[in-house]
Amino acid sequence: MPDDSHEQNGHENVPSRQRRRFEGISSRAYEHPADRSALVALRKLSGFDTVFKALSGLLPERSLRLLFLSDSVRVSDQQFAHLNTMLRDACYILDLEKVPPMYVNQDPQPNAMCIGLDEPIIVVTTGLVELLDEEEMRAVIGHEVGHALSGHSVYRTILLFLTSLALKVAWIPLGNLAIMAIVTALREWFRKSELSADRAGLLVGQDVQASMRGLMKIAGGNHLHEMNVDAFLAQAEEYEAGGDLRDSVLKILNVLPRSHPFTTVRAAELKKWAESRDFQRIMDGHYPRRSEDKDTSVTDSFRESATHYTSSVKNSKDPLMKLVTDIAGGAGDLGGRVRRGFGGFAGGSNGSGTDTDPGQGGGTDTAQEDRRRDNE
Repeated sequence: MPDDSHEQNGHENVPSRQRRRFEGISSRAYEHPADRSALVALRKLSGFDTVFKALSGLLPERSLRLLFLSDSVRVSDQQFAHLNTMLRDACYILDLEKVPPMYVNQDPQPNAMCIGLDEPIIVVTTGLVELLDEEEMRAVIGHEVGHALSGHSVYRTILLFLTSLALKVAWIPLGNLAIMAIVTALREWFRKSELSADRAGLLVGQDVQASMRGLMKIAGGNHLHEMNVDAFLAQAEEYEAGGDLRDSVLKILNVLPRSHPFTTVRAAELKKWAESRDFQRIMDGHYPRRSEDKDTSVTDSFRESATHYTSSVKNSKDPLMKLVTDIAGGAGDLGGRVRRGFGGFAGGSNGSGTDTDPGQGGGTDTAQEDRRRDNE
């Protein structure tokens, strides 16, 4: 394993330490159940297979590779040597036999991606390289290597192409609708795949605090002395549990156009996994192997995904998820619950958009009426 103890290219000196290697590890070990189920749903989307087969032959992948080769800096022993060491180390830890080429692209926006149909390419921006310290960057490179191991680069490439195509054919109503349906499904899958790749980044870096810091910096910039990981995670708790049904709907609308989940959500999800028995078993050397992938039951994958979603909905603190749980449990008076969830319907006798306060008179005590109906 490469020795990272010396200082390279002005980056902070980080003491070398042994990291566990996961020989022959299958991507199933770290893939988020929502990632797998979303990908299955994507493949079942009407017209997806046709579009996928057509684009696989039409996408200018050679042109894409030439573009990065000609207008970015390829990471090597001679260029961004510290990133090259991290890349080789990440591939060693996740046992990815062929090290994908990696490029640094001039862009102040912190970003990284893994794209390519035949072979994956990793691209990181200068904004990201300048933002993160060595341990944080190691987690990001592990994140991208996780995408490569999972085969995510193929669908990511198609998503980028279709997003660009949708803008070009926006004037064609039906054509644009068909493309946007697939783009929306791809985005939903890709947001879930980011949760899987975050886990891969943790397996490579094996430093949960560095992973948390990296996500926090992506959200708030290079002001680490002004930020706190615990407070950042508390934001995720407030985001999930706060508000009413209106906020739940707004959360859905806010995330739809995004390719990545919100950073606080990613941090909370990763911390939860880092504290789980599944993560500890992997660290102890007990994990599924690639040699066993061919024997994997699709039915078992479906069942695991379904169990995850059921548990997520049941344990969620989001007001909409609580309502879904109540309905599934046979709770009475759906109308009253929805009305309270949205803060009351407009047009009450007090002329405001909220429920009338029974203590002020002139209205119906809706809460008391709802309780009476629930007891019937």
